[in-house]
Amino acid sequence: MMLRHYLLFFFFLSVTAAAARKPNIVVIIADDMGFSDIGCYGGEIPTPNIDTLASGGLRFTNYYVNNMCLVTRASLMTGQYSKTAKPGATLSKKCVTLPEIFRQAGYTTLMAGKWHLGNHARAGAGSPNDRGFDHWYGIPGGAASFFDPDLLTRDGKDISHEARNDPEYYFTDALSNEATAMVNRTLNQDPERPFFLYLAYTAAHWPLHAHEEDIAKHKGKFTKGWDTLRKERMKRMQSLGILPPDCRMSPRHARIPAWKNEKHKLWQERRMEVYAAQVAVMDEGIGKIMNLLRKRRVFDNTLILYMHDNGACHVEYGAQRKGPYLPGKTRDGRAMIPGNRPDIMPGPEHTYQSVGYGWANLGNTPFRLFKQHDHEGGTRSPLVVHWPAGISRKGTLEKAVCHVTDLMPTLLETAGIHYPERFAKQDILPHAGRSFAGAFAGKPVADRTSIFWKHARGRAIRSGKWKLVAQSKGKWELYDLDHDPTELNNIAGENPEKVSSLRKKWESWQKGH
Repeated sequence: MMLRHYLLFFFFLSVTAAAARKPNIVVIIADDMGFSDIGCYGGEIPTPNIDTLASGGLRFTNYYVNNMCLVTRASLMTGQYSKTAKPGATLSKKCVTLPEIFRQAGYTTLMAGKWHLGNHARAGAGSPNDRGFDHWYGIPGGAASFFDPDLLTRDGKDISHEARNDPEYYFTDALSNEATAMVNRTLNQDPERPFFLYLAYTAAHWPLHAHEEDIAKHKGKFTKGWDTLRKERMKRMQSLGILPPDCRMSPRHARIPAWKNEKHKLWQERRMEVYAAQVAVMDEGIGKIMNLLRKRRVFDNTLILYMHDNGACHVEYGAQRKGPYLPGKTRDGRAMIPGNRPDIMPGPEHTYQSVGYGWANLGNTPFRLFKQHDHEGGTRSPLVVHWPAGISRKGTLEKAVCHVTDLMPTLLETAGIHYPERFAKQDILPHAGRSFAGAFAGKPVADRTSIFWKHARGRAIRSGKWKLVAQSKGKWELYDLDHDPTELNNIAGENPEKVSSLRKKWESWQKGH
């Protein structure tokens, strides 16, 4: 009897200790993918591991990012709008980063993937190791060959030879494997110390690169073409509750032909087959990390977030386009053949193509426009949040309007960490977001006063149900997103006072007031 009491005592003691332990945190970001590309948001690309996270956690349906890779990553790392976080070549010293705060709070900080916040890998030049990460494997730039990535780096050292000497090398697999190994080493060194992992994939950013055996798994899945597949996606999205039943589909973009009139169907199908392979391989890698966390018995107290950095990318890669991301030759000396040429099927190392307008329109179903734009197609992202020890509403949808600047306060609240007023002996700017951690327990999330955008081909403000948005130097458009989530009915002419008030608020933000 006495032994039983002792066992019960130690059991409750261990449960209490586990509950008090800070959670591990894993932030996963995919590159240039559409709102509906993954299975749990309506897509036909198989993503069983992400879908498992969704079924055991939350899916946010009104989560926003910025309209391009760099500006979203700047906001994610700092909790600031990008114009504040990265006014120059590297992140501002007036901003503190997530890994800097987590490391100061006792976390091991790990990164695998693309940085894109200063195109230098060396120490002292604004690399991830300079901004709080204990360990980093990846590339400093924004894109690269998946077979021979430019400036492949491990903790400040150029390790490009690792890819060039391995004929089976594939960047997505390498990122998943390195992230898994980093976490495993960290748990071996100190199983009680929490870790923060930032896993920043380049999938499914151009170029369209994948191993042939992975592409073959998706052969024939896109023969219906983008028109039919958009309709099918939208029906699934409505049945899942991602979209309201009365939501209307945005029209096919003007630069995209009807599928029945497409002249190069086999080439177009192949583009999407390679894209799907890139996404599916990424999902398999996420599964490796999930399995390790289960094996090491830390899965339940690990907060995992999955998101995209912007909407799907419409850019048609040109044959004359140059950049450090484009190798001069393949690793075995063959000439590269860049450009979206229908006479050359994408996928192999010597090609350098992109998915283009038609399939990006599918990816952003049901929204308008693409990456680089501040309409919904450029800025709406999935957000899947999974944390068995901390989320009570498993498998449900969260409709609160949130933005990437909200991630920092949310993660800090979850970990019980206070945002510092000073860091590295200088004053730090307050973060721009607000925490949505209450949603994990089913509590209402306070409305954002406003969300602002300005980059590339867009500018916008969302305030409540209202969104004021424009393309490049075009006229302001006004939408009531409660009744028109796909921005089809511009009511700016009918509401001049609302346009004026939102415009003044946006201009004040843009000027820094």
